[in-house]
Amino acid sequence: MPAVDKLLLEEALQDSPQTRSLLSVFEEDAGTLTDYTNQLLQAMQRVYGAQNEMCLATQQLSKQLLAYEKQNFALGKGDEEVISTLHYFSKVVDELNVLHTELAKQLADTMVLPIIQFREKDLTEVSTLKDLFGLASNEHDLSMAKYSRLPKRKENEKVKAEVGKEVAAARRKQHLSALQYYCALNALQYRKRVAMMEPMMGFAHGQVRALLQGGRPKPVLAHCIQVELEAEAEKMRVSQQELLSVDETVYTPDFDVAAPEINRNLIQKAGYLNLRNKTGLVTTTWERLYFFTQGGNLMCQPRGAVAGGLIQDLDNCSVMAVDCEDRRYCFQITTPNGKSGIILQAESRKENEEWICAINNISRQIYLTDNPEAVAIKLNQTALQAVTPITSFGKKQDSSCPSQTVKNAEVENDKIVPKATVSAPEAEELIAPGTPIQFDIVLPATEFLDQNRGSRRTNPFGETEDDSFPEAEDSLLQQMFIVRFLGSMAVKTDSTTEVIYEAMRQVLAARAIHNIFRMTESHLMVTSQTLRLIDPQTQVSRANFELTSVTQFAAHQENKRLVGFVVRTPESTGEQSLSTYIFESNSEGEKICYAINLGKEIIEVQKDPEALAQLMLSIPLTNDGKYVLLNDQPDDSDGSPSEHRGAESEA
Repeated sequence: MPAVDKLLLEEALQDSPQTRSLLSVFEEDAGTLTDYTNQLLQAMQRVYGAQNEMCLATQQLSKQLLAYEKQNFALGKGDEEVISTLHYFSKVVDELNVLHTELAKQLADTMVLPIIQFREKDLTEVSTLKDLFGLASNEHDLSMAKYSRLPKRKENEKVKAEVGKEVAAARRKQHLSALQYYCALNALQYRKRVAMMEPMMGFAHGQVRALLQGGRPKPVLAHCIQVELEAEAEKMRVSQQELLSVDETVYTPDFDVAAPEINRNLIQKAGYLNLRNKTGLVTTTWERLYFFTQGGNLMCQPRGAVAGGLIQDLDNCSVMAVDCEDRRYCFQITTPNGKSGIILQAESRKENEEWICAINNISRQIYLTDNPEAVAIKLNQTALQAVTPITSFGKKQDSSCPSQTVKNAEVENDKIVPKATVSAPEAEELIAPGTPIQFDIVLPATEFLDQNRGSRRTNPFGETEDDSFPEAEDSLLQQMFIVRFLGSMAVKTDSTTEVIYEAMRQVLAARAIHNIFRMTESHLMVTSQTLRLIDPQTQVSRANFELTSVTQFAAHQENKRLVGFVVRTPESTGEQSLSTYIFESNSEGEKICYAINLGKEIIEVQKDPEALAQLMLSIPLTNDGKYVLLNDQPDDSDGSPSEHRGAESEA
């Protein structure tokens, strides 16, 4: 017998649009079956009515035959033979009347009654369960909307617990009604086959018995279907009991908020999120929709839609947790060009962090590898190692970007060790174990000593007015980049770019492990004298680094968006401290390193007018005399500019 389509009971709790779409097919089938059953019942009732009419007609005929002898015919002499013959026919008609009466009774019991019971019991049950499921779904949506509006700042534990219980009760009610509804629709696929054949088997049995006086035919096919139905009903009953015997915590949102078990190796994710939509200049609405990832795309599928649509390309995007309208568990996806994308809200801390981890993994284009799961696990294992003592540090591949080590003037050429013989430094030689990581922009202590700045007063929060830096106006180089600060930490050496790569690894790992996803966006201005971090909203400088104090700078070898530099700062004790600052750019890490290298070259050649003139002739300039940052950077590490002209970087 052909297989029967079924709704999976395991998907009832998630209630995804895909399951709803399949459910709509079953509902359409049930509606069509209801219409057909009504029409079939009308035809069968017409046959039953005709059979009853045949009974009445034969009974009337028998009476009329017997009434012949009671008629006073004027010429009735010699009618005895006719009367006896009519009496005989009357008995025959009475016997036929008995058969027709029995046939009518059998049609009523074996043909009309089963189809009526199927309509009144099975089809009515499906219709009732559909209404109950709709009411439970609406109740769950209302409770989830109420739960999503719980405030983040003024959180009331009592109100939160009450709303959480309300959501759990509504979700369990919806789950129970969905299981019952799915079971009824699955059983209907078997029962409709029995319901269609059983009445006709009764009709055939009645006709054979009445006309041929034969035995009842064996309903082999109907019996087989009934056996399958009973077996399937038993399986669904067991599955339903198992699904309902789960712990109550599966219905409670955010039940493990203290220590959720987060899977950071996800390369695909699906579930319901609240999408923030702008309806006016200052008004917004939140819509609960089903989101899922497909390759490098984020798809969205409303509940009534057949398929999902593209809502965001995740390649090279960044994601971070944000505060939005005093709602909890919000995160924002930012496009590669730095524009703010969509804002979404998860229902729990676990869902929030898993979505952020999944989008981060997808943005690295891990899904394009041969074994994306293994790559994701390896990256997260590397992140875990960043907060544990490391005894060895593997060699990194040689970088092809224009990142380079700034050579100390005291080191002579004959003292430089060939690169092939230099062994990779140990991690402990680069960064001391347990070094704290700063995730906010904090200037070195010497910034507040007003050294080399006369009597100018410095803002204690590290913010400086724009007019405090008149050198930016006179600088030959002035390039602007959009960056996001990831973190900074003290290092032990600045003799190699490996210290920047190790700092990148530890900063990213610490952010992933401690669930720190928020980043501060700034504008990084590279001049021939300083590196400035400027607030894009207020145009206030957040930090300022003298270019002469930058001793190392490098972009990540694989992820070109990551860039970092080492700053050497004098301390009050007379010694010098080294700090590494790590940033994420919009795929412009190599351009930033090229601009820094160009600025340091300008500092060197400014001492020699002839060299400065030669440099100005070899590098394209803008109309106002500023250096143009090239699109196609050289592959060699000496920082020499390309001969092709490019456009200035975006501010």
